[in-house]
Amino acid sequence: MDLQLTGKVVLVTAASKGLGKATARQFAREGAKVAICARSEIVEKAAAEIESETGTEVLAVRADVTQQADIEKVINATVEKFGGLDILVTNAGGPPAGTFDDTDLAAWEAAVNLNLLSAVRLIQYALPHLRQSTAPAILTITSTSTKQPVKNLVLSNSIRLAVIGLTKTLSQELGSDRIRVNSILPGWTYTERVEELIAARTAKSGQTKEIEIANINAAVPLGRMGTPEEFANVAVFLCSPAASFVNGVMLQVDGGLNQGTF
Repeated sequence: MDLQLTGKVVLVTAASKGLGKATARQFAREGAKVAICARSEIVEKAAAEIESETGTEVLAVRADVTQQADIEKVINATVEKFGGLDILVTNAGGPPAGTFDDTDLAAWEAAVNLNLLSAVRLIQYALPHLRQSTAPAILTITSTSTKQPVKNLVLSNSIRLAVIGLTKTLSQELGSDRIRVNSILPGWTYTERVEELIAARTAKSGQTKEIEIANINAAVPLGRMGTPEEFANVAVFLCSPAASFVNGVMLQVDGGLNQGTF
């Protein structure tokens, strides 16, 4: 299938590793012009790796998505480099693990800034450019915890639901601008972030890493965690003109872990 992404301009945030990097790589493979950002110099290494693998130039910008000035910087750099913006993928690192009793107010405020307000700011600043695109799309990356809370993840379980509300609302409000707005709800996908969550689980349970991984795999009907590449394939399709009538969808990519009907 031709995803019609050749020449489209894409910004993927928090893309130095994990789901963001895999998604940026797949966009590059499809011929898109890709910009990525992250807080550290690792983003430049990630861009070089994607360029080497795909032969596509990738713009790397050091930026912290919790800072408005950095958000303006990365979007301005993308538009200046590539002449516009067609697709925005809002991604950010996950908040720390913990229960309600473990979590103080400062952690709640930091998580709201990281996982909700980063998406709000990115979309606000990107909208004037997306409105000029012939095939605009926004994708928020959330979590299956919005459908089924995950043990020891009170911050993610709570705040990512707000991003779902934002996504669904914008899919209605921006429809007249032809801007499609969707979200992917990834389940257990083996990334550095999941390694951190497994470490937090082992610290609480006293079990070994291998037992915790086995428990996760056993809960997934397909019997395993996903890979970043499997997530990226879905993300790129959902953002592409090939999915031009898909709007307001909260799509689980979780191997069937969440078994609710809706």
